[in-house]
Amino acid sequence: MTMRSAASAIASVCLSFAVATCAQAQPAALNVDDIIARHIEARGGADAMRNIRTLVFDDGTYSEGDYVGDGDAVMMISRPYYKLVGHPERDPGYMEGYDGAAWEWFADPGVVVRTVGRPSEAIRHGADVESAFLDYAEKGYTHELIGEALIDGKPAYQVRSTAMDGTSGDSFIDKESLLVVAARAATPIHAFGAAVERESRFGDYREVAGVLFWFRDETFQIATGERLSGMQWGTIEANVDIPEAWFSPPEFERSRIQTFIEQLYIQRADPPSVMWTYHAFRRAYPGESTQVASEVAGFQSLKMGAVETAIVLLEQNAADYPDAADSAFGLGRAYATVGRTDDARAEFERALRLEPGHVRATRAMADLDN
Repeated sequence: MTMRSAASAIASVCLSFAVATCAQAQPAALNVDDIIARHIEARGGADAMRNIRTLVFDDGTYSEGDYVGDGDAVMMISRPYYKLVGHPERDPGYMEGYDGAAWEWFADPGVVVRTVGRPSEAIRHGADVESAFLDYAEKGYTHELIGEALIDGKPAYQVRSTAMDGTSGDSFIDKESLLVVAARAATPIHAFGAAVERESRFGDYREVAGVLFWFRDETFQIATGERLSGMQWGTIEANVDIPEAWFSPPEFERSRIQTFIEQLYIQRADPPSVMWTYHAFRRAYPGESTQVASEVAGFQSLKMGAVETAIVLLEQNAADYPDAADSAFGLGRAYATVGRTDDARAEFERALRLEPGHVRATRAMADLDN
């Protein structure tokens, strides 16, 4: 072997050794389970999370557009899967919750609505004191590492989560703090209508019972950058004793018209049955106004996807109360939801003729024009 070939052989061995050494020195890429495990540890650890029985989010200030709340919003979560938005003693005017099935309560006109579809998703999601990451397989979630992204100029892991009901969204876990700093999903703004791509930003993390929780979130429309809503919690308490009954709709004695609303809503999948009940009630009780009741039942049916029922009921209501601007608006909203833009515009214009300056009709007309 010549000196040159020997040197080449030695150099080759040294190069191979160096490459192997460098390869061994490089840390292995994290998989999604590694990232989730580090995230859970950063929040306080699995044991601390499992020690939380209940959570009470209180003194919350909700904002949406020009609206800013009074700073008294409240939400409660309890094992095994209970959730309540609102407070049955402090302000029972409107509440929504999950007790194994999603519900909404409207003190005026006094009706409980058991929701399905997208409105149910909005209520039942998040009814978990531990988040969707801890023990996720047992809860029916799957998680996938999509890659990395910059959030406020800082790198974050992008993790796509899919729930057992098929809904999915992306969480962004900051690479340094390992906390969730943002989330993206496509959902309707108000429970029905077209899905909107949105991003929520989370901050103001504080420790509660040994676990870090965000106290602030803001949601933006991705396409335009428009701020859609925000929430700033004042306090979050853990392991507060909460009566289990609070997580179910309030019990109340129904008036004749409240029973009528529920009957219309319960039959929403069957338009002929709804209209039979409608006409039978009006014949039996000619002195009872059915205007507001029909608007409520029609809107809730629309939210649940019972579009045919909503339209025929609201059309009849508008015909029976031709001088009511709210009835014209309600029918226009139903038409707009199914893409009957010209019919929707005509009803919104009629509402504005009946009541100049009608706020919701004015806003709806602007939405049609955008």
